[in-house]
Amino acid sequence: MNGITYVRGDATAPLGKGVKIIAHVCNDLGGWGKGFVVAVSRRWSEPEAAYRRWHRERAGNDFGLGAAQLVQVEPYVWVANLVGQRGMRTGRSSGVPVRYEAIDAALGLLADRAAELGASIHMPRIGCGLAGGSWDRVEPLVTRRLVARGIPVTVYDFGA
Repeated sequence: MNGITYVRGDATAPLGKGVKIIAHVCNDLGGWGKGFVVAVSRRWSEPEAAYRRWHRERAGNDFGLGAAQLVQVEPYVWVANLVGQRGMRTGRSSGVPVRYEAIDAALGLLADRAAELGASIHMPRIGCGLAGGSWDRVEPLVTRRLVARGIPVTVYDFGA
């Protein structure tokens, strides 16, 4: 057992009590509109608006691969925009957009914020949808950065 709880359900409706952070992976191009972010935007407008502003003003902030942005959407719920994807998948020859080292760095930042807030982390299998990553490579990063620090993590598998 690696300390991650796996459930069937919707990561935008996190289970449990206390402060919760919903984490997901974003690209480094400012694009938002496919994959898990559609479900996020259906529930709250703030994460998309904050991400787009963060990207637009990137010359003066920390936006880039490995960065993390937390956006409060409810009194006890935050959304973490983790930049862990270089570009977007455009063709078979360009390779997958996922960047494991960037996800690792962003998870480290997320762990610090989760510890400050006393929060649990809730996520889909980050970096494994449109980013094209492998959960076999992402799961150890989640375990090392979050679970090893005592931060509860729940991973949601949507649908059947």
